[in-house]
Amino acid sequence: MKKFLLTACALAMLGISAADAEAQTMAATRDVEFEAQVVDLSCKLVYDLSGDMHRECAQVCADRGVTLGLLAADGTFYLPVSQAMPGAGSNELLKPHAEHTVKVKGKVVTRAGMNSIIIESVAM
Repeated sequence: MKKFLLTACALAMLGISAADAEAQTMAATRDVEFEAQVVDLSCKLVYDLSGDMHRECAQVCADRGVTLGLLAADGTFYLPVSQAMPGAGSNELLKPHAEHTVKVKGKVVTRAGMNSIIIESVAM
C-alpha cells in the first residue's frame, strides 16, 4: 500500500512539473510574422552560399538531414523547432521554398543566444 501511495504522489508531482514546464515554455514565446529567406544552414554559415544558383544544393542537403533555416531581412537567423514530443523537423515544410523569400508566421523562442521558431505557416 505504501508503494502505491508513493507512486501516486510521485506521478502527481510529475504532472504538476510537466504542466509548470509547459507554462514556462509558452510564456517564453512571442507571436511573430516576418519575411525571411529559406536557407541551408550549413552552406550559408560555412560557405556563405545562397540564392537561386544554390537552390538545388539546398534541397539535396535538406534530404540528407541538413537543417533548413530562416534568414530574416535584418540578418537574424531562426532555427525551426517543434513543440511535438518527440520533435518533428521542418525540412519537408521548407524544402519547396529553399532559397526563396517567404512570409512566416509562428512563435519565436530565444534561449542561450539562439533564435528559434515554432512555424505555424509559410507562404510565398
